[in-house]
Amino acid sequence: MTLSTQEKISWLEQVPLLAGCSPAVIEKVAAATGEQAFAPGQAVVQQGQVGNGLYIVVSGAVRIVAGSEELARLGPGEFLGELSVIDQQPRSASAIADGPTVCLALASWDLFDLLTQDSELALNLLRGLAARLRDADAQLRD
Repeated sequence: MTLSTQEKISWLEQVPLLAGCSPAVIEKVAAATGEQAFAPGQAVVQQGQVGNGLYIVVSGAVRIVAGSEELARLGPGEFLGELSVIDQQPRSASAIADGPTVCLALASWDLFDLLTQDSELALNLLRGLAARLRDADAQLRD
């Protein structure tokens, strides 16, 4: 699967991370992303490595695992890898392709540039982080 820039734009307009962002920012995200395909069982990101990019799942699914424990499953439209990009600390979990999976990858320097240009993108990223924190807190309480 090779997406043109226009196909990326059309697809990214549906992604919650970019909800409310200006068309100009969505175009910049589309132009800055690279498409990466992952085979079943292949690591998208590795626990312990410092992250240099954020990934948005286009097709397939990704299992988020820490050690041997599965923490979550992400599908099309969901993003991963943001925490390590933001704080430049080692990744807290691995993301493993659960079947053939395609992601759009956005380098950390491009993400930071875009975050300074569009407050909606920054707010959406914060909302996504807050939701994950709440989910983790709820899991700890169960």
